Amino acid sequence: MIVTVTPNPALDRTLTVPRLAFNQVLRATASWLDWGGKGFNVSRALQALGVDSVAMGFVGGTTGQMLEHGLHGLGIATDFVQVAGETRTNTVVVETDTGQYVKVNEAGPAIGAQEVAAFLERARERVRPGDMWVLSGSLPLGVAPDFYAQLTRVVQGQGGRALLDSSSEALRLGCAASPHLAKPNAAEAEEMTGQAIRSDATALRATEFFLQQGLEWVALSLGAGGLLLASTRRAVRARPPRVQASHSTGAGDALLAGLAMAMEQGLSPEEMARWGVAAGTAAAAHQGVSVGTRDEVKRLYEQVQVEQGNP
Repeated sequence: MIVTVTPNPALDRTLTVPRLAFNQVLRATASWLDWGGKGFNVSRALQALGVDSVAMGFVGGTTGQMLEHGLHGLGIATDFVQVAGETRTNTVVVETDTGQYVKVNEAGPAIGAQEVAAFLERARERVRPGDMWVLSGSLPLGVAPDFYAQLTRVVQGQGGRALLDSSSEALRLGCAASPHLAKPNAAEAEEMTGQAIRSDATALRATEFFLQQGLEWVALSLGAGGLLLASTRRAVRARPPRVQASHSTGAGDALLAGLAMAMEQGLSPEEMARWGVAAGTAAAAHQGVSVGTRDEVKRLYEQVQVEQGNP
């Protein structure tokens, strides 16, 4: 089983207008809703690749119900902890011709200590040996920055594998608990290590920082430059084919989904890197949080260039 965890989800509402203007009533020409959250993006990408998952997180109120129903409508199973507050709504208004936008993110509800404890207990009851848990995104108000570290210890203490994708203190403390894999991007790795990443050599040095904390794998996402996947024994550099990128939202989450799928199937590091980069590249070619089909990802997979090296 693959479980995705989104502690700080949101209902993302997008409106398009002919022209952005202040102190005026704007008429939307189109609008749509997305079920927002990095773990949800991973679940969507896994589904496109033909892999089922269960989405977990904190949800509350009418907005939380909409998120749950929306994911069910996509065929994604959920196991949410209900909280007293209302799940946040993020709103973006986009100017049609220029693509310029204004985005407003709500803070969201504060999560209580009992609700955090309930989540950890539910995770403890659910995890089974061999399960893979993808821990993604920011933490909501009230949740301590060591939440991912706690969850990693719960998952791996019962024979599961934790894959971590967060930032700042949540990433630092989470890595200190030695998850199976961490997926920082270049900016996050630079913040963690204090060193600029300007080449493959500096990227490789950045992965060493994470591996020294007991991780099995580090997947350093380099955006359009692809991926450096490293363990203490080997490193694999995967470079994507050129595509017309439409949007970067969710591309890193799709990359993590490709890695998780390949890892669950016991594929080689080279295959893991190729599937990850192909899934991320396919997502980047789509608008919004849409992801590529398995056929699209497979075509890109054939074009990903992989180089092997030593850590």
